[in-house]
Amino acid sequence: MILAAAVSVAAPSNAGAQEQPGGIGLRLVEAPVAAKDDPRARIYIVDHLAPGAVIERRVEVSNSTTTTHHVSLYAGAATIHDGTFVGAAGRTSNELSGWARVTPGEIEIAAGEKLIATIAIAVPHDAAPGEQYGVVWAEARSGAADGGGVVQVSRVGIRLYVSVGPGGPPAPDFTVESLTAARSSAGEPMVKATVRNTGGRALDLNGNLLLSDGPGGLSAGPFPADLGRTLAVGDTQTIAITLDNRLPAGPWHARVSLESGLTERHGEASITFPPSGTAAAVAVQGPGSAPRWPVPAALGFTLALGLVGLRHFRRARARSFARGRRPVAPVASHV
Repeated sequence: MILAAAVSVAAPSNAGAQEQPGGIGLRLVEAPVAAKDDPRARIYIVDHLAPGAVIERRVEVSNSTTTTHHVSLYAGAATIHDGTFVGAAGRTSNELSGWARVTPGEIEIAAGEKLIATIAIAVPHDAAPGEQYGVVWAEARSGAADGGGVVQVSRVGIRLYVSVGPGGPPAPDFTVESLTAARSSAGEPMVKATVRNTGGRALDLNGNLLLSDGPGGLSAGPFPADLGRTLAVGDTQTIAITLDNRLPAGPWHARVSLESGLTERHGEASITFPPSGTAAAVAVQGPGSAPRWPVPAALGFTLALGLVGLRHFRRARARSFARGRRPVAPVASHV
């Protein structure tokens, strides 16, 4: 019997090192120089390739267990389904995985050891245009070696987002189309943002919600959005944001800010939380864009998120919110 014990395809919120404590880890160690400022390109293999092009990327395999493991390295198929990036079972293949080779394909890695492997992607000259998805897997098996009992399989992977076509890469873009106030089954207020991918690349979304102009001039937030949503090209999904159950019903001025890589958009609307269930969707006043945060501001923003519990309510007068082969660059071990 074979038992799939642990399967992990890195998500934006936890993919910096892509390592399972007490297990086998896998992380990207270089990214295209042209994409050095794109956070997605530092944790996933994200590229646009012309037919006939070849790229290579190095990955690091690590063993944080106390024993030596035999690890298989290979590329497999993936899809985006209902807002989730899904690696296919086993060694299921697709076009992209057929173009990819990992060297070495099999390794023995000692306890505490780290090894480098290379993935090469060679696009055929007759490859059809479009975006393809896959995963580079590091798979370890443990259990009965004599064919009896249970074989435990665990694997960790790095996502592949590869678009094919002449010229430059398709532009990523999306719109926040509407905001909906609702309450969960437990009575917690929620805001649901309807987001549509209007660009030419898949999106990995995260972001936050700010509320202002509430009863008595109250403001609240920022509240983090539900992370890990992936929108395929042309897809529409709902991003849920759960709020503090002490919030008054409203009305509130709501601003949702979302980002994927270097692309940021926002939507604003006036909402009121219903006593139960879901209110009617409200079209946003206009999906806008904003520049990327500079690094110092981004650090301050992260600290502000950590203090969200202390900032749920504040008066309006104090609600300001400090607001081919190609060259590759090293990727930090943390993001």
